[in-house]
Amino acid sequence: MAYHAARLGIPATIVMPKGTPFTKIQHTQDHGARVLIEGEVLAESAAFAENLCREEGLTFVAPYDDRQVIAGQGTIALEMLDKAPELDTLIIPIGGGGLISGMAIAAKAIKPEIEIHGVQTALYPSMYRAIRGETGICGGATVAEGIAVQTAAPRTRAIIAALVKDIVLVDEAELEHAVALLLEVEKTVAEGAGAAGLAALLANRERFQGRKVGLVLTAGNIDSRLLASVILRELSRGGRISVFHVELTDRPGSLAKIATVIGEAGGNIIEVLHNRLSSAISAKNAVVDITVDYAALR
Repeated sequence: MAYHAARLGIPATIVMPKGTPFTKIQHTQDHGARVLIEGEVLAESAAFAENLCREEGLTFVAPYDDRQVIAGQGTIALEMLDKAPELDTLIIPIGGGGLISGMAIAAKAIKPEIEIHGVQTALYPSMYRAIRGETGICGGATVAEGIAVQTAAPRTRAIIAALVKDIVLVDEAELEHAVALLLEVEKTVAEGAGAAGLAALLANRERFQGRKVGLVLTAGNIDSRLLASVILRELSRGGRISVFHVELTDRPGSLAKIATVIGEAGGNIIEVLHNRLSSAISAKNAVVDITVDYAALR
């Protein structure tokens, strides 16, 4: 929105919820848009934006429940099938459902037999529940804030019910693994929402085995700090980084002996936290937490 508004010389105001990655805010502002941070979740941001439109005489553009937005996003499927006509399956992230609605309409028009699968984070299964007639509270801190939508929109819900085969839910660990894998293998930075398709594929290998699958990496708006945390957490899950909790005698040379043992075994010490104040140990002892990258130990 900000990019095209700038090209057309049209002032743009973008309303984002609290917790939006700084990189997304900064890049939007760099295109000349006025960015307002309002609301804890997207629904509150939308309500604020609609009220602002009435107050200032602006035109409200919905992020997903809009016929033209849906049509525009459908062109992604046109490009994918033009480049890879052999695709028989598409896995597409769902927030409000505009992207998957447009892509499903376009893909089914070209290739009626193609399967369309949606993916949502387990913390925000709004469309998953709506399609099944279920209710429940959505919420929580997710790395996939780009698809953290609490309420299913009526227009996109109808399209998804008609054209999408199913919706897969992925948890936070699966999303983080997909982000880290895209970075490590493909050298591609994807935010949690952008990596949701890969997360769904990896978590449901048997379901998609033998299929020619197309994934949509929807965005790369992830803060550097969060990306660093995701990488470290993935290294920990993969057994490449561990924390050793050691109680030792508090005298010269004790810590050096532990460091020597780790070093001789091929471990690389990343961080050392030395605690002498714990009341749970003897006053003559200390507790040391040592973070070690021990990939070389294997």
